[in-house]
Amino acid sequence: MKRDALGAVHRVALERAGEPPREFVLRSMDGWVVLRPFARLLARREQRAMAACGRGGQRCFGPAPSLREEERAALGQVRGVRARELFTRPFIAGAPLHSAERLPLDFFDLLESAVRGLHAAGVCHNDLHKEQNVVVDRAGRPRLIDFQLASVHSNRRGKRFESRCRDDLRHVQKLRRRYTMNGRGPAEAGVAEASRMRRRGLALLWRRTGKPAYLFLTRGLLGTKDGEDRRPFEGPWPQWDGPVGAESVGSSGEPAPGGLEAGGLEAGGSGPGAVNGRSGRGSS
Repeated sequence: MKRDALGAVHRVALERAGEPPREFVLRSMDGWVVLRPFARLLARREQRAMAACGRGGQRCFGPAPSLREEERAALGQVRGVRARELFTRPFIAGAPLHSAERLPLDFFDLLESAVRGLHAAGVCHNDLHKEQNVVVDRAGRPRLIDFQLASVHSNRRGKRFESRCRDDLRHVQKLRRRYTMNGRGPAEAGVAEASRMRRRGLALLWRRTGKPAYLFLTRGLLGTKDGEDRRPFEGPWPQWDGPVGAESVGSSGEPAPGGLEAGGLEAGGSGPGAVNGRSGRGSS
């Protein structure tokens, strides 16, 4: 699916006699040798965040599949894949937000609800400015993927947690505004100017100090392009359909064909630990 200095991401389907095929995402941490400890760190962060989502009652698309010894050995025979440096994640197909052709009217309400559910589990995504980290499934509901930079917080009353929650919601608001402003979407799905959330505190400090260093490392030294997949300002912008509502408990959540990896957190309610207040709705 992709390869960079940290390793590669593969879509894998394993078949065994008498069993249905198992399809999942395989991340191999076999990039530059000097960066492998960093790749392992990101993988551990992602595993920890997904485990916290499960403990917090946030339904994901099944647990990350565990590899049998013979499967791990077989994958280790693939050129460029190290059997000891593998991390599996659930697979879900769908269209990333920046290439989705249709959206329901309540898409950004559902996205905000999913993010608040994440916060209720003590998890902050920390990477929602990337449109490719929001996937539109077959029903039109949002799914969150890529938890490499996610953080898990045991103290849900601290300023650090509050700041990161606010930053997640601010990015949701920015996406909502981008997709509804200037007639791109219905006015009722937009963001009122008075409701816009501004950077402050740690988010502002990160913007001025940490982010330039991060971009220098990722784009300058590593040559990665994550964060650049976004819908052009000239469009085409998605068409809007009627609201789909939150997914009912017990529905399959079967993804659409198309193909994206996912940590697969679905839209859910808010709860303890969520920052109070909506991310802002009104006319644009």
